[in-house]
Amino acid sequence: MTEAWMDKTLSPDARAKLLIEQLTLDEMISLLHGPMPAMVSPPPADAAMGAGYVPGVERLGIPPLNETDASLGIANPRQVRPGDGATGLPCGLALASTWDPELAHAAGAMVGSEARDKGFNVLLGGGANLTREPRCGRNFEYLGEDPLLAGVLAGEAIKGAQSNDIVCTIKHFALNDQETCRHVVDACIDEGALRESDLLAFQIAIERGDPGSVMCAYNRVNGEWAGENDFLLNQVLKRDWGYRGWVMSDWGAVHSTAKAVLAGLDQESGEQLDKQVYFGAPLKEAVEQGEVSFERLTDMVARILRSLFDKGVFDNPAAKRFTDYAANAQVAQAAAEAGIVLLKNDGVLPLSGSLRKIAVIGAHADVGVLSGGGSSQVIPVGGPGLSLPVAGAAGAFANITYHPSAPLAAIRDMTRNTQVTFSAGTDPAQAADLARDADVAIVFADQWATEAEDLPSLSLPGHQDALIEAVAAANPRTVVVLETGTPVLTPWLDRVSAVLEAWYPGTRGGEAIANILFGAVNPSGRLPISFPREVEDLVRPEIPGQIFGPPEEGRTIPTSRPDVQQHKGRFSVEHLEGADVGYRWFAKHGTATLFPFGFGLSYTRFAHSGLELTGGETLTASFEVKNTGAVAGIDTPQVYVTVTGSDGQPSQRLIGWARVALAPGESRRVSVTADRRLLANYDVALPGWRIAAGPVAVVVGTSAEDATLHGEVEVAAGTLRP
Repeated sequence: MTEAWMDKTLSPDARAKLLIEQLTLDEMISLLHGPMPAMVSPPPADAAMGAGYVPGVERLGIPPLNETDASLGIANPRQVRPGDGATGLPCGLALASTWDPELAHAAGAMVGSEARDKGFNVLLGGGANLTREPRCGRNFEYLGEDPLLAGVLAGEAIKGAQSNDIVCTIKHFALNDQETCRHVVDACIDEGALRESDLLAFQIAIERGDPGSVMCAYNRVNGEWAGENDFLLNQVLKRDWGYRGWVMSDWGAVHSTAKAVLAGLDQESGEQLDKQVYFGAPLKEAVEQGEVSFERLTDMVARILRSLFDKGVFDNPAAKRFTDYAANAQVAQAAAEAGIVLLKNDGVLPLSGSLRKIAVIGAHADVGVLSGGGSSQVIPVGGPGLSLPVAGAAGAFANITYHPSAPLAAIRDMTRNTQVTFSAGTDPAQAADLARDADVAIVFADQWATEAEDLPSLSLPGHQDALIEAVAAANPRTVVVLETGTPVLTPWLDRVSAVLEAWYPGTRGGEAIANILFGAVNPSGRLPISFPREVEDLVRPEIPGQIFGPPEEGRTIPTSRPDVQQHKGRFSVEHLEGADVGYRWFAKHGTATLFPFGFGLSYTRFAHSGLELTGGETLTASFEVKNTGAVAGIDTPQVYVTVTGSDGQPSQRLIGWARVALAPGESRRVSVTADRRLLANYDVALPGWRIAAGPVAVVVGTSAEDATLHGEVEVAAGTLRP
C-alpha cells in the first residue's frame, strides 16, 4: 500500500503535512541537525561522505540528507572518498564573465548530475554574495559586483542543478564579503542600501532558481548573527519574499537554540563545529518547556520535507551511477572558453599555428591550471596535476591544487612545426633569454585564493611582476595569461602586447586557453568585476580586521578609521558605500578604473545603432547590433540607466544585456526590458520599492565606462512590494 504522502498529485505542502502527522517529537528533532559524516566513528552506513549528513526516518521513507560542497564541482574534502574525482567548473567569476544564463544553467545541471551520480541529494552551491571587497578570498566562487548579473546567473545555475531531482542551496545569506575574521565581523549597512544591493542579488536568484534551501552566513549583520537574524530570515526571506524552503546554518555558524529558531533558522549543519548541538537535546527541551512553540517546530520540519517533495528527492532518490566525465568536461571547457576575458591585444593575437618558436613561461603551465581553495575545492578525475601544501588557516581545507590540463601541451597541440619551449619562470633572466629568441612569449601568472583568508594585496605574488617585466623587455611580443581569483594590479601593462584573464579555468582550462590564444574560439568574456588602477581607489584600501588583527575579548583598540570599530571580542564594519558596489562606487566618485565592469575585447568588431526607448511603468531599450569585422563573434552590449539614488545623488545601474552571436556582416535587433526594482529606490517607510516619475538617462555600452548609444525616456511613478 502506498502511503498517502507519496501521492504525486498532491502539492508538496499537502504531502509534507501528511507526513509530519506521522512523526514523533524525537523524529522531528532528528531532522533538524546533523554531523559531518567523516567526523563520526564509524560513519553512518547510509552517508555519502560529503560535507554534511542528516539522518532520515527509515520507517516513514524519509531519506537521509547527503550534502556536498559544490560551488564549482563536487568537492571531496580531505579526500574522504579516496580516489573519487570530479569535473571542475571554471570558477564563479569565470562563469559570471560569460554573461550567459543558458551556460550557467548547463553548468549547474552538469554539477547536479554528478552530485546524483555520487549519491548526494543536497548541493551546497549557489553563491550570490556581491564582491564588495576585491581581495576577499572567496571572490572566485561568487558572481561579481552587480546584483542583476549575479542574481540571474546564480538563479539559472540553481535551476539547472535542481533539474536533477536534488536540492540546491543559495549562500551565504548575507553580506559575507570578507574572510578576514568572518566569524566575528559585524557588517553594518542601511536597510535600503542592503535591499538595493546584496539582498537584491539573492532575491533575483531565489525568484529564478527557487532553491530548496538557503544557507546563512557566519558574520553578523547590523549587530545580529546572520543565523539568528530575525530581519534577514523572518522579515525579508520568509515574509517579504514568501520563501517556502528551509534555512540551514553554515558549518559552525550556530550560537543559540531558542533565539536562532525563533529568528528563522531551521536546521543546524555540521554540528561538531558548534560549541554544542544546539538543535538536538536543547531544542527538544525548549519545545517541552514552551520556549519554542510546537507550531514553530512543525514549520521547521515542514519546510525541509516540502523542499524534498518539491525538488523530487522523495520521488526519485539519488543513487550512485556511472558518470560520463568526458561529456561533463566539454561543459566545463565551454564555460571556460566563454569566460576568458581578453583585456588587451595589440594585434599579436590570435596566434598563428605556424610560428617558428613560442616560449611558454611560468605558473606551472607544464602541468596544469590553478584552482581556488577551500570548501569548493574539486579533486580532479585521476588526481591533481600538481598539489602543493599550504600553511595557515587555508591548510585546513586543501592543498594548492592544479587541474591536470596543461596549457603547454594544449599549445603544442595547436601548432604544426613550431618549437614550443618552457621555462618555470623562477629565474627571470633565464626566462628572458628563452623569450628573446622566440616569435612570441606567453607568460602565465597566477594568484591562489582560498576560503578562510583574504589576499594581502591585489599584486601578483612571488615576484611574478618582475618576471613579466623581464620577459617583456626581452620580447615586446609578450602575452600574459592570468589565472587569478580576483582583479590584479598590472604595473607591466604598457609593455606587453596582450593580456588574457583566464581566472581559474577548471578541468579543461589548458585547452580552453589554447583555443582562445590561437583563435579557434573568439574571446567573448566580459568582466563581472572592476579592475582598479590602484588599491587606494577602493572603498577600503585596507581590509577591516587586517588593520589590528583578530579581536580579543575585553580588548578595545582605537583606530582612526571611522568605518571600523573594535570592542569586546567583535568589530563592526560600516559599509559606507551602501548600494554603490563596484562600478557604481567608481562612477559616483568619478574614478576611472583600469578595466571597467563589463569590459572585454574580441577578435572582431561590433557596432550599435538605432536606439529606441519605451517608457511608462518600466523601461525597454531596443537597438541594432552588427558584426563589422571579418570573423564570427559574440557581442554583449549592456544597458545602463542613471537614476537619482536614495542619497539624492546620481546612481548608475545595469538594467540588462544581450549576448548576441553574429557572423561577419550580420546584424540583429535586440531588446532589453528593465526589472522595475532597478529603476527604484527602496523606501523603508513604505515599505517597498518606490519609482520616481521623470526622465531617466539610458546608455548602451561595451562596459560601465564606455557608451556607444545615449537616450532618455520618461518613466511613471510607482511602488512595488518589498
